[in-house]
Amino acid sequence: MSQLIIFDTTMRDGEQSPGASMTKEEKVRIGKALEKMRVDVIESGFAAASEGDFESIRAVAQAVKNSTICSLARAVDSDIDRAAEALKAAQRARIHTFIATSPIHMEHKLRMTPEQVIARAVHAVSRARNLVEDVEFSCEDAGRSELDFLCRIIEAAIDAGARTINIPDTVGYAIPEEFGQTVKQLIERIPNSDKAIFSVHCHNDLGLAVANSLAAVAHGARQVECTINGLGERAGNAALEEIVMGVQTRADLFNMTTHIDTTQIVPTSRLVSTITGFPVQPNKAIVGANAFAHESGIHQDGVLKHRETYEIMKAEDVGWGANKMVMGKHSGRAAFRAKLDELGVSFESDQDLNDAFVRFKALADKKHEIFDEDLQALVSETHSETDRYELVSLETHTKTGDIPHAHISLMVDGEELSARSSGSGAVDATFNAIEAIVNASAHLQLYSVNAITSGTDSQGEVTVRLERDGRIVNGLGSDTDIVVASAKAMISALNHLESASERAHPQTSGV
Repeated sequence: MSQLIIFDTTMRDGEQSPGASMTKEEKVRIGKALEKMRVDVIESGFAAASEGDFESIRAVAQAVKNSTICSLARAVDSDIDRAAEALKAAQRARIHTFIATSPIHMEHKLRMTPEQVIARAVHAVSRARNLVEDVEFSCEDAGRSELDFLCRIIEAAIDAGARTINIPDTVGYAIPEEFGQTVKQLIERIPNSDKAIFSVHCHNDLGLAVANSLAAVAHGARQVECTINGLGERAGNAALEEIVMGVQTRADLFNMTTHIDTTQIVPTSRLVSTITGFPVQPNKAIVGANAFAHESGIHQDGVLKHRETYEIMKAEDVGWGANKMVMGKHSGRAAFRAKLDELGVSFESDQDLNDAFVRFKALADKKHEIFDEDLQALVSETHSETDRYELVSLETHTKTGDIPHAHISLMVDGEELSARSSGSGAVDATFNAIEAIVNASAHLQLYSVNAITSGTDSQGEVTVRLERDGRIVNGLGSDTDIVVASAKAMISALNHLESASERAHPQTSGV
C-alpha cells in the first residue's frame, strides 16, 4: 500500500477562524495530542505573523519530537528567516513558503508579472532550502490558476529544492473531478514531478473540501493538509478525521494507509473544541455525538443482528468509548497529575498544577463522576497573573413573572468592585452587571452553551466571543451552574481583550 502523509494545520489555518486564537500553552497541548495521534507534519503557526506565533512555534518545536514541525512563510526573505529561527529546536523542521499563482491574485494582489512570480518563488525556495532540508512550496489559489503556468512555476520550484508541492484550493472553488484531474495532469506534465510529493489543501466554501482532497489522492496526491474538526477560516478546511477514515474505510479503492492512531481522533477533537470554543455539531461525521447513534427501529434491529448492516466503522476505532471515569473526590494529586499526563497536559510550574488541583477538588465536590472531558475543560480555564478581572462572587434571582437580576463582585486590578443589574434572564442580567463594572464597550458576537458530558450534573461549557475595534477574542468558562459558567466565560474574554500579549489573527495567508 502507498503511504498518505497527514499534514495538520489546525494551529495555523485553523487558528485563522475568527475567535479561535490559541495561547502558546494551548498550542503545545494540541501539538502533543497530534503527536500522540502520530500526525506526520504539524504546521504550528506563521512565525512572521507576530511574536506570539513565533514563540508558539518554538514551544511546539521543543515539546514535540516525533512529528515534523512546520512554519508557514510568505515568499519573503524576512518571513523565511523568521520561520527558520522559530524551528531551530525541532528535530525535523519544515518551512512552507507560498506565493499566489492565479491571474486575479497576481494582477490585483501581488501586482507582479508571471515571470516575476516565478523568480520570487525560486528565490524563496532556494533561501529556505539553505536553512532547512525540508521545504514545501504552495501555489496560492491554484484552483483558479492556469495549468500551463502551474507547470512552469512548480517545475522551477522543484529544481530550486522544494520536495513537497502543495496545490491549494484556497477559496473552495473546485469540484472533485476537476480538481483530481488538475493534480493528475500536473504530475504527468511536469518533467521533474517524480522528485516531489504532491499535496493538497482544500477549503470548504462549497462543502467539498474532503471530496476534493480525496479526489486528488485518487489521482496521485500523497499528502493532504487538513484540520481537526475541519476548523479554519470562512467555512473551514478538509477535516482530518474524515480524510483518515475515508482512506482507511475505503482501502479497497485507495489502496493507501496512514500512520494515524485513529483511537486518538475523538479525544483530540474534544481537546480542540474545548480550547477554541468551537463546539462539534452532533451530526458531524466521525466525531459528532450522533455519528454512531441509531434511533430508527430498522437500523437498531440491523445493528443488533450484525453491526456492519448500518455501521461502516467501529466507534471504538476512532476513540468513542475510550474515555472512562477514573477520577473522583478521593483522587490524590499524584493520580490527578498522572491522568493529565495521559491526556497530554503539562504544567509550567508546580503552582499551576496546584491551582488546577484545587479547581478539580472543587468540581469533585459538586460532581461525583469526573470524566476526561471535565478535566480538559478544567485545565482550559487558564488564569494568568496579568489577568485584570477575576470573579469573586455571583448571586442571581429569577422567578416567574419577576424581572431577573444579578449581583456580581469582581476583583479589578486588585480592588473588589460590585454591581447589580437586571436583564431578560439570569445570564443577561449577569452580563449587564459585569459591563456596569468594566465598561468594556465590546460587541457580543457569540454566546454558546455546550454540555461537556451527559447527565443533569454535567458541567456546562460556555463560549463567549467579543469584538472591539476589529479585534476578536474568545472566552471559555465551565461550571455545573450554567450562569456561573457564563460569567467565567465573559470574564475570560474580557481578560483576553485587555491583554497586550494577545494578537489579531494573521489573515494575510490564504493557502
